[in-house]
Amino acid sequence: MSMLPTITFAQPAPVKKGAALFVAAEGDDIGAVVGELDGEGVVARAATIAEFTGKAKATLDVLAPAGSAASRIIVIGAGKVDEAGEGDWRAIGGAARAALAREKLVTLSPGEAMDAEALAAFAQGWLLRAYRFDKYKTVKNGKNGNGDNPVAQKLVIQTDKASAAKKAWDDAEAVARGVMLARDLVNEPANMLGTVEFADRGKALEALGVDVDVLDGEQMEKLGMGALLGVAQGSERPPRLLVMKWNGGKSKDKPVAFVGKGVVFDTGGISIKPAGGMEDMKGDMGGAGAVMGLMHALAARKATVNAVGLIGLVENMPDGKAQRPGDIVTSMSGQTIEVINTDAEGRLVLADVLTYANQTFEPRAMVNLATLTGAILVALGQ
Repeated sequence: MSMLPTITFAQPAPVKKGAALFVAAEGDDIGAVVGELDGEGVVARAATIAEFTGKAKATLDVLAPAGSAASRIIVIGAGKVDEAGEGDWRAIGGAARAALAREKLVTLSPGEAMDAEALAAFAQGWLLRAYRFDKYKTVKNGKNGNGDNPVAQKLVIQTDKASAAKKAWDDAEAVARGVMLARDLVNEPANMLGTVEFADRGKALEALGVDVDVLDGEQMEKLGMGALLGVAQGSERPPRLLVMKWNGGKSKDKPVAFVGKGVVFDTGGISIKPAGGMEDMKGDMGGAGAVMGLMHALAARKATVNAVGLIGLVENMPDGKAQRPGDIVTSMSGQTIEVINTDAEGRLVLADVLTYANQTFEPRAMVNLATLTGAILVALGQ
């Protein structure tokens, strides 16, 4: 897996080694931004020559600046800071990380333009930009197949708002870790992440205080989940219903339910998909990955809300036991469904999980997440 940077917050102090990073708003005096670290005015002169104006995500990079303790001074533009929101600071943080990915030590001096929330968003963008899924790449002589040599990086954010920024970062990091969990799940190949393995990943959330239950095929059959089980019957991998509960709100408050489509691989079943691009169907559990990432984020940041995440896990395969076009199944809600196209499997899975969520938890709202790519194209175009 990618080697993620360590991010810390500290009070302002002179930079004595490593790369020095500064943030400049549009129109700032670069000499004033960099200050004493640019003792011979090299960076200020470079800004004039390069016509660097502080435009958002633009960078000014000076290597081995004369008369400076820093090995490298880089200034990243923040644009019009009065108009910058959380997403803008996240993007700027990502751009800064991209420019400094090979540096072992980076010290950020953000100036007064960034408050605690902006600093946390910047750090979140830095962390998310550092993510790579290289778990299965062959390593030879310390380098993977891309010729990369991972760097253990430390980012030190120097600010007189260090305490408030650290508090804001606790929440922002929790969300980032949830995002990266969802990315990991979607990136895993289907031979490594089946229905059982996915459910096991969910059980790991118990360490964060999430209550986790896993229902097997026999339990779902007793509940009458004929729609979901119809999709699963063509695969050797058994179906699972993963239920994750986070009780961070008041005990009497009804939860919000998040329901995810977890088709760990979708061949289309008997209505088999074309071969071109079918390898991407390992990602047909993207909705499920988003739900698990969300539950991780809620628990890690101790969100004051009651939430339940439910994921229907199946594999849609064209086996001799698979359901056929024209078959009729009965959903948990008691409705009969004629299967016309077995590649319309997501709605069958979700129908039963939504019914289970509604009947079991009586949520105040339900959010449904799925990778219905074809339907999105029909609705919104390319």
